[in-house]
Amino acid sequence: AGAETLKRAVQLDEASRFQESLVCYQEGIDLLLQAMKATTDEVKKHRYQQKISEYLTRAEEIKEHIKKQDLLSDSKHHKQIRIEENATGFGYEKLFREYLTENVSEVWVEDPYIRQVHQASRYLLYNFLRFCEMLLKGPCKVKTVHLLTSYDEGSGRSQQMSALEEIKQSLRNYGVTLNINFSSSIHDREIRFNNGWMIKIGRGLDYFKKPKGLFSIGYCDFDLRPCRETTVDVILTKHTKKM
Repeated sequence: AGAETLKRAVQLDEASRFQESLVCYQEGIDLLLQAMKATTDEVKKHRYQQKISEYLTRAEEIKEHIKKQDLLSDSKHHKQIRIEENATGFGYEKLFREYLTENVSEVWVEDPYIRQVHQASRYLLYNFLRFCEMLLKGPCKVKTVHLLTSYDEGSGRSQQMSALEEIKQSLRNYGVTLNINFSSSIHDREIRFNNGWMIKIGRGLDYFKKPKGLFSIGYCDFDLRPCRETTVDVILTKHTKKM
């Protein structure tokens, strides 16, 4: 049985089916070890030891090869974007559009500060609204958006709830369901799409500077809005974590 398993391992190895080959090598080596322990023939024991050593060496080489391939794959599916202080040209469409493929139907937004409209220097509820508007313009066909954030403090909570409910109702008119959840311990800021892409922005959706005035360039068009310094990590995950 061990010989047949190892023969299969070699065939898979030669066909570059390394994951399957490694499994067969490991199973075959275990069977040879059992055979070696069961025999009292010293010549056979020596032959088993030689074969086990050879197959163990090859199995280790395959393990290293698989690790290197995984690292190469990771490097292809991870890139980092550095947004400099006062940089422009980083509106939501420019940042996310590449990853919003046609098969994206579900989005997870995790950001602890989707709060008051009038919060000092922050417009996070408006930012979230603009992010949702970007989703509606495709080419993806988003049906569900999951938002995980934290409650606003004090009197701001009722305004936060009212604004989020208005966004929820408005999205419903476009056939999109908004699920809202709250957590007091949330710290991470990340956005995930059900095609496997995850975008982690150091500042979350709030990487834009406050506009200088209601009629200043960049107030309406985020591509023209100066940014605050932050880092964006774009990662292709094998399984999208759900909240």
